[in-house]
Amino acid sequence: MRVAMYYSNKKVRTEKMPVPKIKRGEILMEVKASGICGSDVMEWYRAHKVPLVLGHEVAGRIASVAKGVRKYKVGERIIAAHHVPCMRCHYCRAGHHTVCDTLRSTNFYPGGFSEFIRLPAINVKYGVFRIPKNVSYEEATFAEPAGCVLRGQRLAGTQKGIVFIVGAGVSGMLHLEVARLHKAKCIVVADVVEKKLKMAKRFGADGVINAAKTKNIPERLKKITGGRLANVVILCASAKPALRAALGSVDRGGTVLIFSAAEKNAAMPLSVNDIFWRTEVKILSSYAAGPREHIQALRLLSEKKINVSGMITHRLPLTEAEKGFKLVADGRNSLKVIIEP
Repeated sequence: MRVAMYYSNKKVRTEKMPVPKIKRGEILMEVKASGICGSDVMEWYRAHKVPLVLGHEVAGRIASVAKGVRKYKVGERIIAAHHVPCMRCHYCRAGHHTVCDTLRSTNFYPGGFSEFIRLPAINVKYGVFRIPKNVSYEEATFAEPAGCVLRGQRLAGTQKGIVFIVGAGVSGMLHLEVARLHKAKCIVVADVVEKKLKMAKRFGADGVINAAKTKNIPERLKKITGGRLANVVILCASAKPALRAALGSVDRGGTVLIFSAAEKNAAMPLSVNDIFWRTEVKILSSYAAGPREHIQALRLLSEKKINVSGMITHRLPLTEAEKGFKLVADGRNSLKVIIEP
């Protein structure tokens, strides 16, 4: 089979690997669509692991099932979670499934940017979900990133307040869509790329801020909202100025959700007294999506409550995966890039 072997954001080669062999309890999945995630282009995070096959936002059909698989059959359309929790440990019982040790050690093989992937038995048990009939393979690839967003906003509590989203990439757009579903009072989006801000307006943002042209982002935010800072600030950008803007834009009693990874070795640029003392501000993080969020995301996709099709800017064959990685790494001329093996 063909795979897109990742060496760097500028070097992704089409190579051949044997089709994975499955054993008891496992599924062989034929990949029909796989999205490139912003985390896929974090070179510093995986430089010591290359070469490898990336891709975790996958949708496809079951090509074969091994003995012991009774719940699924050949031909069914599915998505598969690349990491799955054990559902039994201290973290899982406390509702923190995405920091479970098992979740951090599980994966499917070799990666979503390939023609076939092997789903281990534990992934089959806790991380395989049928795609609703009215959801396309392309749309289904959004179940994982949308699930991450749903988890983050559940933890942050965005309902009916002022939401400020820093970063208008695909994560920011999904947060915009979900905040709108949660009946947020006012949603403002900031970015440095004007094209993405125009898209944010199309997706329903009440206001946008060009961070590259704005000296005082918190003051600009207050002008849009009628004098208030944000109840919830969602950080979907990795640059240090974005982190400073997020921390400076949260209202007293509000929450800052650190949703995206920062630049390598980035530190919090804050004053403890200014940010926390007498403000009751909360800073929290959210990582990945559990089974609950995958199911919820698929339901929202089926009900057409999230406009993910409008976020797809590029559809590329596996042989053009390198182009896709360059587009996502650059970030100025793409929103969502889908690889279709």
